[in-house]
Amino acid sequence: MQQSMPKAAMHAVGVIPARYRSSRFPGKPLALIGGKALVLRVLERARAASRIARLLVATDDERIAAAVEASGGEVVMTSETHASGTDRLAEVARSLPADLFVNIQGDEPLVDPRDIDSLVECLDADPASEMATLCEPLPDAGAARDPNVVKVVCDASGRALYFSRSPIPYVQETREDVGGAGKGRPWLRHVGLYAYRRGFLLEFASWSPGALETLEGLEQLRAIERGRRIRVLKARGRYHGVDTPEDVLAVERVLRASS
Repeated sequence: MQQSMPKAAMHAVGVIPARYRSSRFPGKPLALIGGKALVLRVLERARAASRIARLLVATDDERIAAAVEASGGEVVMTSETHASGTDRLAEVARSLPADLFVNIQGDEPLVDPRDIDSLVECLDADPASEMATLCEPLPDAGAARDPNVVKVVCDASGRALYFSRSPIPYVQETREDVGGAGKGRPWLRHVGLYAYRRGFLLEFASWSPGALETLEGLEQLRAIERGRRIRVLKARGRYHGVDTPEDVLAVERVLRASS
């Protein structure tokens, strides 16, 4: 099922990594959300992005490949041994010449195509950055304390300082505005879409996990530990990833409310 890849270089390519085997939700890419498979919802929304020259689904499963191809999507079959979507993306990048690669998470059915375009535009405008990702505000301290919600802290220029499962930044309880609409809600949730320059992506995939990545279980810390620059943009869309079967129901509620 693997599609042929052209020799001519393109500028930006979107890749949706999709693996069938998931410890928390086996078969997740084919889970139906409002009657349509999760991976097809992601594909459908990503097709509306205007800054990518080609859009691929990278998978190791023939069932996912068949569903994508039946919908008119393009599939690249990749190794079954990859530990992460980034590794799967890097396998595609090794064979496909392009300047930029956008990792479009296969479990984000509400992905906003404008955010895909923004990531490409960010790297085009900022030659010093090799990697870009997204964030969105968190509503309260309860969400910030949830270890399943990844937080990010940035400097004044929008460069990531750190990613954590802990509620960073720490807000002193003596502050009067804690829980208010101002600086008492400073937490930013990391939204896991990424854009990479091709050379950096291949370099990143060759590195061994560092101490912080191992402790937090967050792959993006691999770049932070090596002093590499990650730009963080405010997401234009609103996201709700699918990690468990319960998330399917939540996304369906969002879709019904917006229809």
